[in-house]
Formats: sequence, structure tokens, C-alpha cells
Amino acid sequence: MIPTKDWLQASWSAGIDLLRPVSDRETGDATPLHPVAPIGHPNLMVPIRSLGPSYRERIAAHLLALEPPDRYLRFGYAANDTQIRRYVQQLDFYRDEIFGVYNRRLELIAMAHLALSQHPEHEQCAEFGVSVLHKARGQGLGARLFERATIHARNAGVHLVFIHALSENKAMLKIARNAGAAISQDGGESEAYLTLPPANLDSRMTELLEQQWAELDYRFKQQAQQFWRFLAGVQAVRQGAHTARKQSAE
Repeated sequence: MIPTKDWLQASWSAGIDLLRPVSDRETGDATPLHPVAPIGHPNLMVPIRSLGPSYRERIAAHLLALEPPDRYLRFGYAANDTQIRRYVQQLDFYRDEIFGVYNRRLELIAMAHLALSQHPEHEQCAEFGVSVLHKARGQGLGARLFERATIHARNAGVHLVFIHALSENKAMLKIARNAGAAISQDGGESEAYLTLPPANLDSRMTELLEQQWAELDYRFKQQAQQFWRFLAGVQAVRQGAHTARKQSAE
């Protein structure tokens, strides 16, 4: 659970951090997004945004950017581009919940899919899946996405969240184990089950605050990106004028 004072501090830190330019020479925001808590800390502040149908192409771009070993672990098989695009096209944004984490370039670096059960006898169950780009590893994003998904699941009346993963997917199983899930292994596949308590005022307020913070963070990033693009345009015009004056003088 994220204390309100930490949420406010993170919102302020996000705005200050985004005033710094993003150099084209950077390799991709490998440092923590908003490090108000150390990596691995249960209160690590990460803005997690709920994604709707209009973000389908961004989701596809994120999954297609996964390296082959990561695709294998995420889907349980060596998914090719066609299979990934088919998966994205079949996402039901009205039944399920999709969560995403953006870096300062508004690149989707991590996402989670909370799929509600379609079986009439298991309506209060949901399956969790997550993917994180290689360059964004080590920030605890998978664990935070799982925490965010379980809060939403509680508030949606879900009583049981399960994860189906390859037994070699140590990172995913560690997330489940740390959350208190029961894990069973059957050869090369494993399943984790986490029983959720019913929703309460605390869980509902937490989800509301996280949603508001994620929207605020996203707007900050949009405005910062537009600001630096504007400055780059002004600089290009000034450079062009300087070059023209130099050439005319010659």
C-alpha cells in the first residue's frame, strides 16, 4: 500500500525530473523512473496507467520489441510477429484490464494483462501476465504491476488471481511467491494462486490515487516532450538563420 505523502512526493518529483531534456544519445532510460524508494522496496513509486483500445498499436509495439527469450517466457512458446499481433487484436479492453508503464519518451516499457475468467463457474477469478523490456529490468516494474493488478482485481470483486508460467520463468514465479501466492509445479510448467481479500475503503482509495497520479505523470511527460521539441525547432531555425547570414557574408 502506498502512503499518501509518498504519492504526493512522487508527483512532485515526476514534474521536476521531466524538466530535464532527454538526449538523443541516451540508450533508453535504464535508470529508475522516480526513485523515491530503493529498488525492491515494497513502496517503490511507479506510475501505472490503465490502457484502453486506442493504445492497441503501442501495446503491439511493446510486445514486438521483446527479445526472443522474453517472448518465449511471456507467452509460453516462441511467439512470432503474426501471433503477437493476433494476441493484441483479440484483447478485450472492456472485460479485462491492461496496465502500462511509460518512460520519459512515452515508450511503453512494461505492461500487464489482467484477464477475467470467461467461465461461468469461475467469474471471480483472473489471470495475470506481464512483460518488461530488457532495458527496463531491475526496477521492480513487474512486481509493481502485479500489485496494481491485484488492487484492481479486489475492487472488481475478484477473489483469486492465478499465473500460468513456464517453470524456468524465475522472475515471474518470484513475484508471485513474494506476494504470498501458492505455487504448484508440473514438469516444465508452474501455476501460482493468490487469494485476495475483499475490497475495502483503503483498496478503493489506493486505486483512485494511483489512477490520478498515473494520468498526471503521463500529462507531465507529454508536455515535457512537446516543450523540448519546441526548443529543438527554435534552435534549428536559429541555426538556419545563422548559416544563411554566414553564407551571404561570404
